[in-house]
Amino acid sequence: MKHSLSQEEKFKMMTDDPLPSVIIRLAIPTMISMLVTAFYNMADTFFVGQISTSATAAVGVAFPVMAVIQAAGFFCGHGSGNSMSRKLGAKDHEAAEQLAAIGFYLAIFVGVIITIVGLIFLKPLSLLLGSTETILPHTEAYLGIILLGAPYMTAQFVLNNQLRFQGNAFYAMLGIASGAIINIILDPIFIFVWNMGVAGAALATIISQLISFILLLAGIRISTCIPIRLKNLKHIKEHLLTIAGGGLPSLFRQGLASIATLALNLSANPFGDAAIAAMSIVGRITMFANSALIGFGQGFQPVCGYNYGAGKYKRVQEAFWFCVKVATGGLLIFSALGIVFAEPLVTIFRKDDPSVISIGSTALRMQCVTFTLGGWVLMNNMLMQTIGKTMRASILAAARQGLFFLPAILILPYFLQLTGIQLAQPVADVFAFFLAVILNRRTMKELAHPIERTQSI
Repeated sequence: MKHSLSQEEKFKMMTDDPLPSVIIRLAIPTMISMLVTAFYNMADTFFVGQISTSATAAVGVAFPVMAVIQAAGFFCGHGSGNSMSRKLGAKDHEAAEQLAAIGFYLAIFVGVIITIVGLIFLKPLSLLLGSTETILPHTEAYLGIILLGAPYMTAQFVLNNQLRFQGNAFYAMLGIASGAIINIILDPIFIFVWNMGVAGAALATIISQLISFILLLAGIRISTCIPIRLKNLKHIKEHLLTIAGGGLPSLFRQGLASIATLALNLSANPFGDAAIAAMSIVGRITMFANSALIGFGQGFQPVCGYNYGAGKYKRVQEAFWFCVKVATGGLLIFSALGIVFAEPLVTIFRKDDPSVISIGSTALRMQCVTFTLGGWVLMNNMLMQTIGKTMRASILAAARQGLFFLPAILILPYFLQLTGIQLAQPVADVFAFFLAVILNRRTMKELAHPIERTQSI
């Protein structure tokens, strides 16, 4: 496939070409970029893990702030990108151009607010996130630098998603992967050669994210994608509502990931730094597999949006079921490997602390038992979000790490102590699966009877 198809060529590819080949062609670059991103997040944990258990825990404690930055970016990026793909499917290019501009500038504005508020309340925020006395200095050093990059980090998520939803996954991959590779190179230099510790890991992250932002912006300009122009800031109120509808599920998904991590850290706090560090490591390992899953699902989203906008609802259904089968098979393999190699995987990140290894390997095995269910949940979430079923998509997005995880992480440790913390995510996964089954039945019925689709949310 050429990397710069015309808008008409993209439309034909999305709506006429064989679905498996189209989805895979779009998914592979996105999966690569997501996996590389996950790898460099794991690299942060790996390199920081060589400093101390407290430093490792600090990166885990700071994750909710990273999740908030991502949530803001995905809210604007998915909100504008989903709507853009449907508008392009309906051949309404003017509205698509306006959505692109509003989504981008909104992300920068929100990022500036995050930076200002986060730096003003840095110490109280670090304590609120679950820092112990030994973790606090590392958390402040890490977050104080990360927050400086929030404006362009949120904007980079928007550019990445807008490229993807227009079928230009190659440029999205190039921007994200390049930044990730640079981060992996800079981490050991800043942390060990320049003796900057966790501050070095944070500095490497914001520099690499800035480079990604520049490359993604260049990708928008040199591709056939809709350009970002100030003059397209029109009908702002109308389009903000559209972006909010499309982005709300992502905001729930990413925002609740932040709250979930906060709740996890606070629940693990009584069990010491080892428990916090172990659960942080497990989170990074499962995030790696989830990144591949999300990357594959993101190959489905533009196909879904274009065909839904063009009125080809049967093709939307066919694409969905193909993705469910592939995702479930892939997660089954990962889960089996995670169960068998749990201890070696955790040891990679913290080989000198037996407590971290013991707690982490048990938690990883437990999560792998139900991990396969995530393919069904995520694909349903992406389907509902892309076709504009905002309420359903938001409820499902909130399920795994909100509606079900938060009660589990608050209740189970009370009765089962540390085991309750390790079991919280698997329990939430089971409930989220059954919720997705219920919501899927209604969505499939509406796609089979498209006349009724305008009457639902």
